[in-house]
Amino acid sequence: YAQPLVVMSVIPFGLIGAVIGHLIMGHVLSLISLFGLVALSGVLVNDSLVLVDFINRARGQGTPLFEAVLAGGRQRFRAVNLISVTTVAGLSPILFEKSVQAQFLIPMAISMSFGLMGATALVLVLVPALYLLLYDVQGIFRWLRTGSFAEKSDEPVAVDALP
Repeated sequence: YAQPLVVMSVIPFGLIGAVIGHLIMGHVLSLISLFGLVALSGVLVNDSLVLVDFINRARGQGTPLFEAVLAGGRQRFRAVNLISVTTVAGLSPILFEKSVQAQFLIPMAISMSFGLMGATALVLVLVPALYLLLYDVQGIFRWLRTGSFAEKSDEPVAVDALP
């Protein structure tokens, strides 16, 4: 139940990026901006899920925790960046559109573009760090319960048994 919190931990940083983007572009937050924030949250969760899923699969195959997290960051770096770069590139024409028909979409594009630019690097840093922290916190609770920080067996951990 704790891994979804790790996955969603990047959302507030995306929201900060979106607010800064609105300030830079000179737009006020509107209802359409909030729709963009919801879409931004979905993209950020997708980025985080790609990384956490890879780490979970590596752990399920018996890879030690720290190695799985490092491998996850290296292996999924391109995927996370491509998701973000293609989304920002796809929205950039809307950001600079001057037609009256497209003016109502600009706040949504600002929310998504600037939020992604602000949070993509954090996905690659914050999610692995929180994943390791989660494991440490679980070890502390395990130590309080059993007197041992380590897991009972040296066998590979099943993906379903991960936090």
